[in-house]
Amino acid sequence: MTRTPYDQFAKQYLAELLAPLGEVETSREVAGEVRQVDVWFAPAPAGVEPASERQILGLLGQMASSACLLEPFRNQPAWVEIRSCLLKLFSIHSEMQRKARREENTLPEADLPRLWVLSPSCSPRLLEAFGATADAAGNWPEGVYFLPAAMRTALVAINQLPRTQETLWLRLLGNSSTQRQAVNEVTALPPGHPLLNNILELLSNWRITVEASQNLSDDERELIMNLSPAYLKWREDTLLEGMREGMREERRATINNLLRVRFGALDGELSAIIEPLLQLSPEEFTRLLLTLSREELLAQFGMQNL
Repeated sequence: MTRTPYDQFAKQYLAELLAPLGEVETSREVAGEVRQVDVWFAPAPAGVEPASERQILGLLGQMASSACLLEPFRNQPAWVEIRSCLLKLFSIHSEMQRKARREENTLPEADLPRLWVLSPSCSPRLLEAFGATADAAGNWPEGVYFLPAAMRTALVAINQLPRTQETLWLRLLGNSSTQRQAVNEVTALPPGHPLLNNILELLSNWRITVEASQNLSDDERELIMNLSPAYLKWREDTLLEGMREGMREERRATINNLLRVRFGALDGELSAIIEPLLQLSPEEFTRLLLTLSREELLAQFGMQNL
């Protein structure tokens, strides 16, 4: 399976989640040979972004507490692919250090961005090859492996992350049963969840894009199955919202017509009471519009009473 549909989804998805926390740039070019960082993130100044936004993202929000590069992979990356990610990281480090020298500033090591390689899995051989180990201090959950400190890089084995709300938004980037479980958790979120609608739409668009491809591979068929619950919920919610909007417009037209029949052309004062009347049931607003005078309607629903 080509990485193009996944890349497109992963970049849009991470940008959507991280945008409230700071500056997000996808496909950022770095100096030297033309290379692009999948997702570059720089947090907003302290106090600008609400703490609640970071808490909602759980582990992803913790990762985005400082400037970072995020490189998501649909399948476990090869060594050469991780080395390419490291090269992009070090190119950005060099850019920042050159800028600091030009401005005669110091650049503390802690201010250098970190690289997060997001992989559906990480084999023991891969971890050993890059010297990646779990966080001994216990500040990071199972599945997060750090390269030696000077590398400022971590590998995230998505399939090893604990199945908690804290890791949900990263587990959506996994595959097979990991992704399937995460999609089911997303569809079970309460209707008022701040991320639900946008994430369902992104997952649905990904499914539609993959389904439109020809000669689907087994991996693509499995992906379509994994995303189907999100697609079905998004379609159902969209249809219901469309029906609600249609009913609202129909009621608006009814109120508009009743006002015109009673009082002729609508002026600003009468137009202003249409919105509050929409909050009533059709039976109630019809009765009021047929019985109350203009003055009584304005007294009850006019701007001075809103």
